[in-house]
Amino acid sequence: MHHRFVGRSLTALLLTLLLAPGALAQSLEEKVREHTLANGLKLLTVERHDSPTFAAYITIGVGGVDETSQTRGVAHLLEHMLFKGTKTLGTVDFRKEKPLLQEIEEVGVALDTLREARDADPQEVSRLKDRLEALQKRHKEFVVKDEFSRIYAKNGGVGYNAFTSKDLTTYLVSLPANKFELWAAVESDRMKNPVLREFYTEREVITEERRRSYESSPGGMLYETLIANAFTVHPYRNPTIGWPSDIVNLSLAETRDFLHSYYAPVNTVIAIVGDIDTEEAVATVERNFGDIPPGTPVPPVVAVEPEQKGEKRVKVEFDAEPRLAVAFHKPTLPERDDYVFDLIDLILAGGRTSRLYRALVVEQQLATSVSTYGAPGSRFPNLFVFSLVPRYPHTPGEVERALYAELQRLASEPVTPRELERARNRLRTDRLRYLKGNTGLARMLTYYQTVAKDWRYLVDYDEVVAGIGAEEVMAAARTYFTPANRTVVTLAKKGQQP
Repeated sequence: MHHRFVGRSLTALLLTLLLAPGALAQSLEEKVREHTLANGLKLLTVERHDSPTFAAYITIGVGGVDETSQTRGVAHLLEHMLFKGTKTLGTVDFRKEKPLLQEIEEVGVALDTLREARDADPQEVSRLKDRLEALQKRHKEFVVKDEFSRIYAKNGGVGYNAFTSKDLTTYLVSLPANKFELWAAVESDRMKNPVLREFYTEREVITEERRRSYESSPGGMLYETLIANAFTVHPYRNPTIGWPSDIVNLSLAETRDFLHSYYAPVNTVIAIVGDIDTEEAVATVERNFGDIPPGTPVPPVVAVEPEQKGEKRVKVEFDAEPRLAVAFHKPTLPERDDYVFDLIDLILAGGRTSRLYRALVVEQQLATSVSTYGAPGSRFPNLFVFSLVPRYPHTPGEVERALYAELQRLASEPVTPRELERARNRLRTDRLRYLKGNTGLARMLTYYQTVAKDWRYLVDYDEVVAGIGAEEVMAAARTYFTPANRTVVTLAKKGQQP
């Protein structure tokens, strides 16, 4: 997730709020309440009584960037696994299920070990596969599928979901206000008593998900190749889902260790926004989460990406229409240039009036689409990416040259006051729209507390952006949009000219 704020249309309310950008910041400062449990868990609450509901976001500050070569893909796998239940949820009888789970693990470990051996006996591999399949079939009798979803849906819950990124993992749901005790009981149980059932079948599901999202997808393949080539040292280069060999080699023991170490209070931020009483919410969270052991702080990522000293260029052969991605290294928040890039993002590709859309799509008719985004995370210095699809019969090369002409113009000519003001207003309205909903505010509070180490990044954002002028936009374009700082990936059919 880049920290540009989503949204498109303007409303009368937001236009009114635009006239007083400081009002929202002051309101947030006053309304957000912080409470830290003795075990390190941080709770952020905002009371809003206009609807009898609340949004709950649980964000753990661990993601793909925190994995080692032994555990790549484990955070994404755990996102799947933590939907599988606990010692009380998701099972018919855990006491009877437990020995079967242990037997499944023993056979699974033996099979994985045998597969890794160069001189593996094919008959023994086949025997163990059949044995594992038979055990998993028996195990199905104990599994209650999707019990978390069922409980939440039965109690009026909406939007129950989870996502994993390079930077973090989040579980979210919105519920009626009178179901807060239920939420606390369910989510604390997930943190205290998770059971990694159906591990080997889920590993296969993720292998298939990877094939679908990357190997078989031109967009996925282009993106993965871009990120892996733009970074040489930093773990941002690795896909969150893992490389194919990572997924099949993830062990249940490594997954369990990663879970018990890091998916714990010391790395967790919870935001509750909606129709709650703060004191009661704090007491309920203390009662349910307070006795969980703190866990281990996520170790710092010590790898630092060296400065890129020359253009990197890759061509991917893929049976699809050609497309192009160009990435430039840039700083991350809270560096001032990161705010500048939020403005550049909108000036260059923020809708039909943006520079790239007008120049490449409308006037020159070289491309069918242009977009920009920050990737692959925001905890560490990242990339500013241009994604372009040429319009037949134009080539990626023609589109690329036109892109660089626009970047050169940005670096050499000041943007107009109107362009700058339009971009500032758009950032403000997008952010206000996001903060207006309970879900949007809960998400942003946990996101910035985790990535920026302080949710107050939200409070000062408008003030910083308002102080950025045309000279700073030009300076950033000159500094970062250089040939030596870019990675270019083209995707085209075999034999097609880039």
